[in-house]
Amino acid sequence: MQRLLQTNRERLRRGLQWLWEQEGTPGQRARGLAAGVFCGCFPFFGLQIVLSIGVASLTRGNHLLAAAGTLVSNPITYVPLYWFNFVVGSRLLGPLAGTDLDDVNRSNLWDQGWDVLQRLLLGSTLVGGLMALLLGLLAYLLFQRRPSIS
Repeated sequence: MQRLLQTNRERLRRGLQWLWEQEGTPGQRARGLAAGVFCGCFPFFGLQIVLSIGVASLTRGNHLLAAAGTLVSNPITYVPLYWFNFVVGSRLLGPLAGTDLDDVNRSNLWDQGWDVLQRLLLGSTLVGGLMALLLGLLAYLLFQRRPSIS
């Protein structure tokens, strides 16, 4: 068990070191990480990395850090993150009408699916934007403190 903990600690240390050693200015690296965190908050499984690299290109951020930033959503955080995003969207757009399962039938299933998707995407945009802003700023300050090796 102690060997397993030591191995995981070493992997974590190497992963953090990899973050510090990415090329680019502190601003480029922070923008890349923020782009990845923003895209990682959306429920587009399989497209998050591609989208994050696109956003990083638009913001002139580091592409590898953008891909790494999408790990904010992973099998452990999917349910809590997307549930929270849905709740945020529901607070702004109002609760779903007819959330009783007895009210769901084939004729209104697509309409309710759209209502759920609207709330999830709005919440994902707001939560992703806030998380990207906060983590990007924190990353910028940390990257500025200790510049990359290259």
